Amino acid sequence: QVQLVESGGGLVQAGGSLTLSCTASGTIFTVNSMAWYRQAPGKLRELVAAMTGVDTTTYADSVKGRFTISRDNAKNMVSLRMNSLKPEDTAVYYCKIVASFGGRDRYNYWGQGTQVTVSS
Repeated sequence: QVQLVESGGGLVQAGGSLTLSCTASGTIFTVNSMAWYRQAPGKLRELVAAMTGVDTTTYADSVKGRFTISRDNAKNMVSLRMNSLKPEDTAVYYCKIVASFGGRDRYNYWGQGTQVTVSS
């Protein structure tokens, strides 16, 4: 099993910055990809940013140029630096990893979520 612990959410004014972190621990595993999703009230969960391989990144159009995903392989940690925050960025943010345990099967694990609130 793999456990994910998130941190870094909070309340910030529009234009401000926050950094979210997510650390994975547990049984020996290989992290195949790491990503951040978010879910605002009444909306579907959406992909914010993802990192696969060494440095292949994907961003939602709404956050390009403002958010940066990074990964620390030694710590099995993924971070999301969020700059120029807007009220529409308000949501619960979830980290997700795709892990394997020596075989070909891949398993999805989700963090508990951390609230980000951007005031106008």
